[in-house]
Amino acid sequence: MTWRKAIERRYADPEGAITLARTLLESTCKHILDEQQIDYGNSPDINQLYRLVSKELNLAPSQHTEQTFKQILGGCSSIIEGLGSLRNKVSDAHGQGKTNFKPAPRHAELAVNLAGSMSVFLFATWSLKEK
Repeated sequence: MTWRKAIERRYADPEGAITLARTLLESTCKHILDEQQIDYGNSPDINQLYRLVSKELNLAPSQHTEQTFKQILGGCSSIIEGLGSLRNKVSDAHGQGKTNFKPAPRHAELAVNLAGSMSVFLFATWSLKEK
């Protein structure tokens, strides 16, 4: 539902779509952590949530020896960090000062697609672990 809303808002409301992209990742991480009964505290940021999830799902770069996997999984961490930062700087989640950057629909599309791909990957990995 959140991903669908984000997709629908990419062009008409890029700021809102970016907010929803970050919300999708946060909800995905919290859902997996709740299912695994892992406490994440009262107000963790997206980076903390992802670190907990990646450790639980064996997706942390430090948990691998193959350089290619370390590189790809490090890139996943960078995506999460970047989307969290993007949401804080250009979405409609925070007030803007006198000078602000307005994201273009292509920025929102990138954020929404990255968030969706990461969420699908996390759920697929979690699903395999549950089997």
